[in-house]
Amino acid sequence: MTYEEIVDLVREVYENADARQIYDHIAIQVDIVGEGGGVFYIEVAERQICVEPYDYFDRDILITTDGETILGFIEGRVGFQEAVDSGRFRIAGDMKKFEQMRKVTKVKRKRKTVKK
Repeated sequence: MTYEEIVDLVREVYENADARQIYDHIAIQVDIVGEGGGVFYIEVAERQICVEPYDYFDRDILITTDGETILGFIEGRVGFQEAVDSGRFRIAGDMKKFEQMRKVTKVKRKRKTVKK
């Protein structure tokens, strides 16, 4: 999976997500290591979510993980504790803001089918 594909899939999950219950500004930088490596951020501002393929220098939270783990986590296939315990998901920063992200109601993305 490429970096661009990872960012696009994360964006798909959050593009129609409901963040109306979050009143704080939250900036999460995600550092992808391994296949598809790169940096992107997830930002909640004015109760809207934005995912962009850039560094966020004044971030609240830094997550370091691989592409499969971040996708599994945001899609609900991988639990937070499971990801952390396995060592595949490292997080640093404001954990209260990270917990607020649980208030976001994500829209499940439709798996794209490949025509043979």
